[in-house]
Amino acid sequence: MTTRREFVATMGAALGVTSIGCHTAFGGLSGEESLHSIGIQLYTLRSLTSKDLEGTLQKVAEIGYREVEFAGYFGRTPVQIRAMLAANRLTSPSTHIGLPANDDAWKKSVDDAKAIGHEWIVIPFLDPSQRGKTADDWKRFAAHLNELARMAKASGLRFAYHNHDFEFAPLGGTNGYEVLQANTDPALVEYEMDIYWVVKAGADPLDLIARYPHRFPLMHIKDASPLPERNIMNVGEGTIDFAKIFARQKTSGMQHAFVENDSPGPDPLAAAAISYRYLAKLTF
Repeated sequence: MTTRREFVATMGAALGVTSIGCHTAFGGLSGEESLHSIGIQLYTLRSLTSKDLEGTLQKVAEIGYREVEFAGYFGRTPVQIRAMLAANRLTSPSTHIGLPANDDAWKKSVDDAKAIGHEWIVIPFLDPSQRGKTADDWKRFAAHLNELARMAKASGLRFAYHNHDFEFAPLGGTNGYEVLQANTDPALVEYEMDIYWVVKAGADPLDLIARYPHRFPLMHIKDASPLPERNIMNVGEGTIDFAKIFARQKTSGMQHAFVENDSPGPDPLAAAAISYRYLAKLTF
């Protein structure tokens, strides 16, 4: 199975479709609520999209997903991507793009994403060589994120950073995630909270929401097995209480929720369907 490092390294230009703007991911005005529009990060289905992107998108829509988040486009043009998604009544609020090699590369990614209609462009992963070893390293990286976000905003795009667990490694009384939150401009840099990786790191998603309100418009949804392994599981088959997290939507600022499974097994579509069915019935 392709690792995220390998996958991000081979991602092409940022492509997408017209977003649904600031439409909330939730329905209902009072009492019990539910996810209004359930999305999926297509990295979950990379073994299929790399061979048959069109057919995979059709199957995603048949499961019931209404939104997709891209991580590579396998040589398709923007026009082709738009046509595929329109044909399946799918939208794409955001896309994952690896750290650029230089400003020119970033400008091209931003211009492509804007031309297609994405609302967010998200940095999804850092190679070990790119990760901060000290708090000062993370401060410098935060400044870099501010600059990338400034360029994105100049083109009308929003910008977010997606976490794993390495950001939470202790650094003399703090950690990389705390340093990023403290040193990125809230007007420029938002966050895509990967709930599983927060839990895997031993942190608490509810605590992060309370400490950093309104900074999590995007969330990744995958479940975790019990301690000590904390393996990735389909949503609803593990230990994470997603209802409690979703119920904090007014504080978190959550607008879009994307199912993701880094290790979906031999039948990724079956795994995607299990997670969708659970979330479709979930109220909070």
